[in-house]
Amino acid sequence: MTLIRQDDVIQSVFDALQFISYYHPKDFIQAMHEAYQKEQSQAAKDAIAQILINSRMCAEGHRPICQDTGIVVVFLKVGMDVRWEADMSVADMVNEGVRRAYRHPDNILRASILSDPAGKRINTKDNTPAVVHMEIVPGDHVEVEIAAKGGGSEAKSKFAMLNPSDSIVDWVLKMVPVMGAGWCPPGILGIGIGGTAEKAMILAKQACMESIDIHELIARGPQNRVEELRLELFEKVNALGIGAQGLGGLTTVLDIKIRDFPTHAANLPIAMIPNCAATRHAHFILDGSGPAKLEAPSLSDWPEVTWDAGTTARRVNLATVTREDVASWQPGETLLLSGTLLTGRDAAHKRLIDLFNRGKPLPEGVDFTNKFIYYVGPVDAVRDEVVGPAGPTTATRMDKFTGALLDNTGLLGMIGKAERGPEAIAAIKKHRSVYLMAVGGAAYLVSKAIRQARIVAFADLGMEAIHEFVVEDMPVTVAVDANGISVHNTGPKAWQAKIGKIPVLTEG
Repeated sequence: MTLIRQDDVIQSVFDALQFISYYHPKDFIQAMHEAYQKEQSQAAKDAIAQILINSRMCAEGHRPICQDTGIVVVFLKVGMDVRWEADMSVADMVNEGVRRAYRHPDNILRASILSDPAGKRINTKDNTPAVVHMEIVPGDHVEVEIAAKGGGSEAKSKFAMLNPSDSIVDWVLKMVPVMGAGWCPPGILGIGIGGTAEKAMILAKQACMESIDIHELIARGPQNRVEELRLELFEKVNALGIGAQGLGGLTTVLDIKIRDFPTHAANLPIAMIPNCAATRHAHFILDGSGPAKLEAPSLSDWPEVTWDAGTTARRVNLATVTREDVASWQPGETLLLSGTLLTGRDAAHKRLIDLFNRGKPLPEGVDFTNKFIYYVGPVDAVRDEVVGPAGPTTATRMDKFTGALLDNTGLLGMIGKAERGPEAIAAIKKHRSVYLMAVGGAAYLVSKAIRQARIVAFADLGMEAIHEFVVEDMPVTVAVDANGISVHNTGPKAWQAKIGKIPVLTEG
């Protein structure tokens, strides 16, 4: 009988969460580099380059790959012959490991978990509790799968209860374009088929945590229906032309992972959960010998990739930029921003709209006149950092606030990741404003362009407070211009036509 000690569980969870915050899995790096090498879309190639450069920087600096350091999900298989030396429950041990990992002073991770989700939505301050799934199995050890799942990709999860005669492939191909780019492609799609509604979702989440091996499957050929589905979906999803960051290109998914389970004769439950460009997961075993040891990758595992904005990039002085300047920017154009930005996410926007509705002034120090707002919730700084990793959050969550913000301020534009919806695009066109896109999955790289940072309003919101950033040569792409033209609409359609394997998307 194996004795598993409480401190070993806590330490192993702590170590794993720190490890995956700054080390991409080797298989992911290899797959992303292969996508970079074959990519023909310059916009997508540039985005992948930034993701790879950011990944290496994080491995070297031991800082988070993404500012969204995720909600912790743990799958435990506990052997029936295991005995515990502990005075805490297993879930409490896991949560103590999470607490220590997210508060680690040398690599603080962003606390994103809110209690009272349907009410006051109060930050728990330490990213607990984790979501823990536990299974009792034969054996004398504890097998652990742990992930830190980003909210942007989690928000794109899909589920359906199909009829048994319905096509799984048709459903996936219908859902992927609806997901947009907020999950930061290219990444992995985890698909769960069968069981019940909740079982399908769990299967999809577990599938996300598997290693990338699609090219091995292509080489040897499928041996069952699930493997046939993986290959068919891998080809057809990439043929959609969505590409890196939704800009249009050859690679939308690096792999399709599928798990299935027997189901009722009347049902065909299917779930799909994307894993983003900050894919974070680790697998280890506790066998009573002490804390688990994770082997750090070698820096030689990362490719030597370079990127710069090039001579065609337009440098923008945020202190002097005018609405007339903004109107001259072209869709897909690269800009290098220097000057002062204000930040704001969901909670800050909600408060701002409430002030507008009550006829109240903006907080002291908040003036959006001729300014840009950056949708970001940064990680806290450590050591000599100005700010921690500070990549963009999904812009579509701010769509419902955009019209009111543009109506009530002199805001010139917004910066975020992924596409804007019709409501936001209409407001941007009406005000001759602009939406700029930063690369999701390059948070540490982006933070190096931030020279000064301070909180100017709503400090009680923590990472969702309004910050003032002073940036230098921050790279962004014009994603929606002053005429309402969106590269997230034009890019994928153009590349789907080039790939030419399925019909071109139609409007509507």
